[in-house]
Amino acid sequence: MLESLNITPLYPRIAKAISLFMGRPSTFLLAVPAMVIWLVTGLLFGFSGTGQLLSNTGTTIITFLMVFLIQMTLYRDTAAMLMKLDKLIRATNGAHNAILDLEDLDDILLEKFRTRYRSFAAQARANIAKGRGDIDTQEP
Repeated sequence: MLESLNITPLYPRIAKAISLFMGRPSTFLLAVPAMVIWLVTGLLFGFSGTGQLLSNTGTTIITFLMVFLIQMTLYRDTAAMLMKLDKLIRATNGAHNAILDLEDLDDILLEKFRTRYRSFAAQARANIAKGRGDIDTQEP
C-alpha cells in the first residue's frame, strides 16, 4: 500500500540524510550549547512545570523517532555487510556455500555451525603450538 503512495522510496533517503547529519561531530557540538541554554533558562525561570513538560515531551519524541532511525540504519548496514561477506565466501576456493545464510538459521542449527568452527579454531591453535601452520582450507 505504501508503494502506491510512493512513500517507501522517500523514507530511506530522508533517514539516510538524518543519520548522516546526526552522526557528525559538528551536530554533537551543536547539541552541547542547546543543553547549556536549556540549563541556563531552566535556572533563570526556576524550571517551571510547563518548561519541563515541553522539554521532556520534545526529547521523548526525538528519542522515540531516533530509535527507528537507528534500527533502520543498522539493518541496512548489516544487510550490506552480509552481502559483501557472502560475495567473499562465494569467491573463495574451498569455501562452503552452506554458511551463506547463517543469519537466517534457528539458534540450534547456528550453534552446531559455531561448535564446528570452534573446533577448527582449536585445531589451528594446536597446529601452531606444534610448530605447524594454521592456514588450511580443507575441513576434516
